[in-house]
Parts: sequence; C-alpha cells; structure tokens
Amino acid sequence: MKKSNLFKYFTLIFLLTIAVTGCTSRGSVDLKTSESDINPKDTPEGLAKAVYAGGCFWGVEYYFEKLDGVFDAVSGYTGGTTENPTYREVLSHTTDHVEAVEITYDPTVISYEELTKYFFEIHDPTQANGQGPDIGNQYLSVVFYQNSQEKASVEKLIGILEQEGYDIATSVSPSAIF
Repeated sequence: MKKSNLFKYFTLIFLLTIAVTGCTSRGSVDLKTSESDINPKDTPEGLAKAVYAGGCFWGVEYYFEKLDGVFDAVSGYTGGTTENPTYREVLSHTTDHVEAVEITYDPTVISYEELTKYFFEIHDPTQANGQGPDIGNQYLSVVFYQNSQEKASVEKLIGILEQEGYDIATSVSPSAIF
C-alpha cells in the first residue's frame, strides 16, 4: 500500500473512532492530580520520554499503549499557563493547555522518529482547531520536542507529508511542563 494511502487509511480509522467516542462525550472528568502523578521525577534507566498532542488524549494514549517498546503512556496537559489545571479549566479555553500524552519508551526497541511517524498516522495532522468532533484549542495537534535532534526529526516527517500534498496544521514546540 502506498504511503499516502496508508496515511489516509489510518486517518479514516482514527476519525471514525473519535466520531463514535468523541472526547467531549466522556462527560465531566476532573483530571486534577498531583505533579508527582503526571510528571514523574525520574525516567527509568534506559528509557526516554516523548510528548504528543493530537486531539482527545484518551484516543492518543490508547494507540500508543499498543506499541512495542512503549513502557507507559499517560494523559495530561501541557503548553499552558496554569499550574496543574483541571479538565474544566482547560475546557474554559483560558489556560492555553492542550490535551497531550507523555510516552515513556525504550529507544532500543522503537525510535523517536518511529514514534513520531506513528503519531502522524493515528490522527489528522491537517485538521486545524481540533480533531474530529473535538474542536477547540485544547485539541490541537502539537509535537513537543526536547532537543534539536527531535525537532529535526519532526520537521523532516512534516516535510515528507507536505511533499505528498498534505497541508500540515501540526505545531512543533519546545517541551513544556507536563
């Protein structure tokens, strides 16, 4: 299957899943937790972290948890101005946070670039202002990089997608408090 057809297939599957189970249809949830719950101080030895925002974090978390080499996938918020925001605060569009997933992975099993490629396959990076039925700034598509190598990897993948004719809406931002 051609790369562009494979991307379209995964995008269709993801959008159908979100259309049926949309993030906002999960009701009122308060994800307020202590910082130690969502931002572990130590990454287990030999493991690395990556953070992606691609719409409803439950869907993104679900898909990443299935990958070989992924040790953990945790939903939370990043990129905003309020410390430890609640779901309702983020939903108010006043914190500038996005729903994101912090992936802890084994780079000897799966690379950062492979994770990022998978990220682009499981959501629609061309949709601005949300994903599927979940519209708003908390559902934007963003890759949060930790160093220049990660940034270059993301930009390379975006370049490939743009060469295939996709108008990519995904932002590339430096890592922030998760």
